[in-house]
Amino acid sequence: MTHAEPLDSLRRRTSEKWTEHPSDVLPMFVAEMDYPLARAIAEALHAAVERSDTGYVNPRDTGAAEAFAGFARDAWGWSPDPALFGITTDVSVVIVETLRRLSAPGDGVIITPPVYPPFFDLIPEAGARVVEVPLLDDGSTYALDLAGIDRALAAGARGVLLCNPHNPLGLVHTRGELEELARIVERHGAFVVSDEIHAPLVHPGVEFTPYLTVSDAAREHAIAAESGSKAFNLAGLKAAFIVPASERMADVVRGLPDEVTFRTGLFGLMATRAGFADSREWLADTLAAITANVDLLERLLASELPLARLRRPSASYLAWIDLSAYGWGDDPAQHILEHARVALSNGPTFGREGVGHVRLNLACSPELLTEAITRIAALTRP
Repeated sequence: MTHAEPLDSLRRRTSEKWTEHPSDVLPMFVAEMDYPLARAIAEALHAAVERSDTGYVNPRDTGAAEAFAGFARDAWGWSPDPALFGITTDVSVVIVETLRRLSAPGDGVIITPPVYPPFFDLIPEAGARVVEVPLLDDGSTYALDLAGIDRALAAGARGVLLCNPHNPLGLVHTRGELEELARIVERHGAFVVSDEIHAPLVHPGVEFTPYLTVSDAAREHAIAAESGSKAFNLAGLKAAFIVPASERMADVVRGLPDEVTFRTGLFGLMATRAGFADSREWLADTLAAITANVDLLERLLASELPLARLRRPSASYLAWIDLSAYGWGDDPAQHILEHARVALSNGPTFGREGVGHVRLNLACSPELLTEAITRIAALTRP
């Protein structure tokens, strides 16, 4: 099982997670892991520095794409064609650049809140318009509101920005849901951009379905955004894949400006290749650490914050927690930061459905997680 680095070592990092707040704050907000890099990734980057290999990417080098395709084949039974992949800096750029080519100015693009906050900004950046179709919530489970998506497309929306798996819930959409979504989208002549950045972090025993595998229709109308940045903690190295699975969508990728490709980080591609090709054991050990922390969080909430509501995630290292019963306002993360010195992600930024909620990063040591919940629980006592 992977172990988080000691707190004094983590505080020497210069990323946002460790420099945004004063040193008395426990940072558990932004989606960065506290684990050390996989050895194969660290060795690949050290070797590149030793040979001063710090230039531009070669877009014809498909080594990273082939490594991802091999991982997808072994993990999900999917064999995307690396020759069709585009590369760029990150999944957000995949979303913006594909939306610019799949939608016209002012077109409606559906999102399903509570959802990754930048979705609310990426769609307008591409010139389109946000259409919200919140997830269905029956009090115990979340699901896509397929009938609501159907109505929104019938009313004129032109596409769906899918979060698969879903951030912040760690929700893994079923194959049946995705097959029906594909039928609905096809019936309306619309498109899908599927953000699958958290897919390699699906928990053991849970089946992930890449959207491009569900039907011929899905392959004709969709593009997937894939990356190793969440799975291997590589966000600062800047590399992601734009993945089509039909000639129609491959033409969309080929039509992207050259600079979309050349802004990709060379170190990002090196690290991505080393991750998907040579770091699968590290990933499995990391998922073991994450799921152990989910178990721990459930126990801590039951004993220390019994009014909190957590629905166990099936993917990633993020926990979506309803704290509304404690009366800490619409944005309990702000109250917790001020009074408990724990930094969590603010629920309302994920949409109106996030009022009273927080998102907590579980990719940390059990000791840090325990300290965070202990600090928060102290706010409930006189």
